[in-house]
Amino acid sequence: MKTILIFLIALGVNSALAQNHKALKNYKPTAEYDNIHVLKISEDDHQSSFIIWVKDSVPEHYHSDHTENIVVISGKATMTIDGKEITINKGDYLNLPEGTKHAVIEVMGHHPLKVLSIQTPLFSGKDRTFTKP
Repeated sequence: MKTILIFLIALGVNSALAQNHKALKNYKPTAEYDNIHVLKISEDDHQSSFIIWVKDSVPEHYHSDHTENIVVISGKATMTIDGKEITINKGDYLNLPEGTKHAVIEVMGHHPLKVLSIQTPLFSGKDRTFTKP
């Protein structure tokens, strides 16, 4: 009986640790969009996670109080990070600390850029300052 109880407790703890599992490639836009579509997939007091699709570009901006971590799920694009131009591809990881200016200059190819964006701490959407009006 004691062994069964320990097993059930361990099973419950393990299940609680993996509360949400879905392959990133399976997320699809929830609506039609012209250029940018953002889908919140998770949030708690410490972070907000989004899948973002970009068809064309994202204007240069920065976050004063948030670090943004990006993983490219699919697509290819030219970006600037603090004025330096880079090309990003599927599988690339970017860490953008607070205050880092960044922009998607151009999405290359016929498919949108699709990224996982994790903002820390919790992101309400207000900490985004565009560098050009």
